[in-house]
Amino acid sequence: MTTKVLLVGESWISSATHYKGFDQFGSVTFHLGAEPLVKALKGSEFELTYMTAHDAVEQFPFEMEGLDAYDAIILSDIGANSLLLPPEVWLHSRTVPNRLKLIRAWVEKGGNLLMIGGYFSFQGIDGKARWRRTPVEEVLPVTCLPYDDRVEIPEGTTADILKPDHPVFAGIDGEWPPLLGINEVEVREREDVEVVARLPEDQGGFPLLVLGSYGKGRTAAWTSDIGPHWLSPAFCEWENYGRLWKNLLGWMTEKK
Repeated sequence: MTTKVLLVGESWISSATHYKGFDQFGSVTFHLGAEPLVKALKGSEFELTYMTAHDAVEQFPFEMEGLDAYDAIILSDIGANSLLLPPEVWLHSRTVPNRLKLIRAWVEKGGNLLMIGGYFSFQGIDGKARWRRTPVEEVLPVTCLPYDDRVEIPEGTTADILKPDHPVFAGIDGEWPPLLGINEVEVREREDVEVVARLPEDQGGFPLLVLGSYGKGRTAAWTSDIGPHWLSPAFCEWENYGRLWKNLLGWMTEKK
């Protein structure tokens, strides 16, 4: 049976100015950040739709019917403004449905939401992702800090697995490859919420993978990246990289 997953975000456009003596010229480059996940899920039971950050501004569903087409939604490295300020609002001052409230209602009635870390996840760089105190934060098993929440770890660190017998770690043994950073979050104090992986104590013991529920849906927060730069090349090429994401999506979407 096919499980339909919508990945939202994980793309960006870079603009550069090149100086060569007296002369200069500009260039623009488009980047995709989820290729490791796309590759890992290819041909699996998880049918992935990859909606880039700039496409999501207008193409992310405004109605419940659009969200109901998916079993799980992944928000990865895309700020709240991208869903709050489509052109109809930003340019024309017209009203549209609030898509953050729509996500909350979708999860409450049985949808499954995963937020993955990054510079525009949780609260993000300079606090600009601004998911704090939004309807989306309300459904997550963690809360966002009110400021820049990045924890940069240039020396690298490995995951501390607290619940190795949990289904999300099925078939995954041994030491994990290096992580280079996470978003710091605070874990909700609820019976349904469990921290299954974190950073080692000497790295602050910050949560890495937190699981929970909201209404009839399941939610999860993975506070590191889906690929570089916070995931090292070794992590992205790890034999268990694909298994981890398949296990997590499987747990989120299993029949309740």
